[in-house]
Amino acid sequence: MAVTGAAGRIGSAVRAGLRDEVSRLVLIDRAGLTAQSPTEDVHKLDLRDAEAVTAALRGADAVVHLGGIPDEAPLPYLLDSNVQGTFSVLEGARRQGLRRVVLASSNHVTGFYPVLETVTPEMPTRPDSLYGVSKVAVEALGRLYADKFGLSVVCLRIGSFQDRVSEGRHLSTWLSPRDGLGFVRAALTACDVRFATAYAVSANTRRFWDTDSGADLGYVPMDNAESFASRIAVDGESAQSVLQGGAHTRAEYTLRHL
Repeated sequence: MAVTGAAGRIGSAVRAGLRDEVSRLVLIDRAGLTAQSPTEDVHKLDLRDAEAVTAALRGADAVVHLGGIPDEAPLPYLLDSNVQGTFSVLEGARRQGLRRVVLASSNHVTGFYPVLETVTPEMPTRPDSLYGVSKVAVEALGRLYADKFGLSVVCLRIGSFQDRVSEGRHLSTWLSPRDGLGFVRAALTACDVRFATAYAVSANTRRFWDTDSGADLGYVPMDNAESFASRIAVDGESAQSVLQGGAHTRAEYTLRHL
């Protein structure tokens, strides 16, 4: 199995969680990594280098693609890193015959829906940022490779991956490390999947994303952000508090990158 973006916050958690569960773990990142067990095979490379990515995936049976820019940035940077990098991974997976590709999408592909509306993966995307737009493109590439080349692809729309809840929006969007790893395991092992999109979010009482698709992957989240509620100040009725994307929906959030 392979993990891109293995030096990142989510990548590090996936690395630690899966290290002892696989016979070989290929770790890909442009930052230097050191193997921490005999099962780890480390590759320092740029995901935009499709040939290098293809070579690194040789012998792997699946890949969890977590590499890329994780927040708002100028669109050319996002297209270069997130979209081109995803193309390299999908093309490498196709050429090496991998059985499954798990793509890290984001909840920000639907951030302009109101918080009072329950959103399902089947509903139209409403990205709240240039970053969200790049993740819409990531999902589209995954769908293309599933439909055209028969690749098995799962897109996880990742929530707010944090050790603990630190702001009001997280009471709805929190993804605990335990549940994050659970969704990744499920995405890797779900049977009979050609293409699927699921929201990866903990079992938060106030969540506004449908999690039935996550259950279809074979995982039911266990943690609930409500346990932190008494310590968190909840936003008032500002424009950003009534939209699911929160601060990402503000014009100023993107204008500084234009």
